Amino acid sequence: MFRRASGPASSLLACLLLLAFPIVLRAAEPKPEPKDAEPTGPDYAMQGEYVGEVITQSGNSPIGVQVIALGKGKLKVVGYPGGLPGEGWDRSPRKSSEGEIKDGAAEFKSDEYSSAIKNGKFTISVAGVKIADLKKIDRESQTMGEAAPDGAVVLFDGSTAENFENGKMTEDGLLLPGCTSKEKFGSGKLHLEFRVPFKPDARDQARGNSGVFVQGRYEVQILDSFGLEEADNGCGALYSLKAPDQNMSFPPGTWQTYDIDFTAADYQDGKKVKDPMVTVKQNNVAVDRKTPLPQASPGSPVAVGAEPGPIHLQDHGNPVRFRNIWFLKRGDDKPVEKAADAK
Repeated sequence: MFRRASGPASSLLACLLLLAFPIVLRAAEPKPEPKDAEPTGPDYAMQGEYVGEVITQSGNSPIGVQVIALGKGKLKVVGYPGGLPGEGWDRSPRKSSEGEIKDGAAEFKSDEYSSAIKNGKFTISVAGVKIADLKKIDRESQTMGEAAPDGAVVLFDGSTAENFENGKMTEDGLLLPGCTSKEKFGSGKLHLEFRVPFKPDARDQARGNSGVFVQGRYEVQILDSFGLEEADNGCGALYSLKAPDQNMSFPPGTWQTYDIDFTAADYQDGKKVKDPMVTVKQNNVAVDRKTPLPQASPGSPVAVGAEPGPIHLQDHGNPVRFRNIWFLKRGDDKPVEKAADAK
C-alpha cells in the first residue's frame, strides 16, 4: 500500500513528475466566422439587371437597365442604350431616374419616359404607351470557378486559410479580408473571386470596400460600384491612378471575378528602368489594358522594390468575401497578355 507524500516531499515529487511528463499547451484553433446572412427584402429582390428591346422610330433596339437599391425602399434606374456594360452598351450617355417601392411595385419618372417594376418585369412607357418590357437576368463571369492550371500556386480553395498570414475563414469556406499571402510573386496571372455585401444605406467608399494588392504594392479596388459611373476609386480601378475603361460591376451579393495579368518592374543595378504593367479583367471583360504602374498605391503594405511581393487582401471593415484564388507564375521577360476589347 502506497502512502501519499506531503509537505516538501510532495512538492519535490510534483516537480519531478513535471520534468518527466512536460505539459504541452496548444493554441486553440480559431473558430471560423459564421455564415453571412442572406440579404432579403423587396429592394434586394428588385435590384439587379434587366434586358430586352425598346421600340423606337427606327425599329426595335436592345437596351439594358441596372436597378440600384438606395435603402429605405428607394431605387435608382440606369439605362444603357445597346445593352448592358460588356454586352452591347454602345457607350452613349446613360439615362437615370429614381423612384421608390410602394405596394410591392416601383415606379420611376423622368421628363422623357416613365418606367416601373412589377412581378419581376421592368416596363418603359412614353405618354402612357408601353415601349419596352424587360426581363431580369443574373449574369455570371465566364471565368467563374475556373480551375487552377497546371503549375499554378493555389492560394485558397475553401479548405484552409493557412497560405495567408492572418488568414481566416467563414463556416462555409470563404476567405475573409485582412490577410497576406505567405508566398511572394513576380510576374504572372492572378485569379480570384469576390463578393461585396448588400449595404443599400451606405454610400461611396463605405459600400463594400476592399482591394487586392498585387505584390503588396499595386491595388485593384474592390467596391460595390454597381450602376455607378467609372472612377479611379471604384471597382475595377487601379486605385487613385486610373478609372476602369467601363464599369463591369455586378449587383452586390453576386460573385464576381478578377483576372489580373501582371508584369513586374524591371530593375538593373538596383535602379528601376521599366514600370510594372497590368491588365485587369473584371467578370472576363478587360477594364484596364496594359497599364503601367509608376508608383505604389496609397496604403500599400509593401514598399516599391525589385523583390517579389505577396498578394494582400485589404480589410476596410466591410464583409467582403473571397474564394478560388490562384497565381500562375511566369518569367518577367514575357509581357502582359493582350486583352480583347470590351464589347
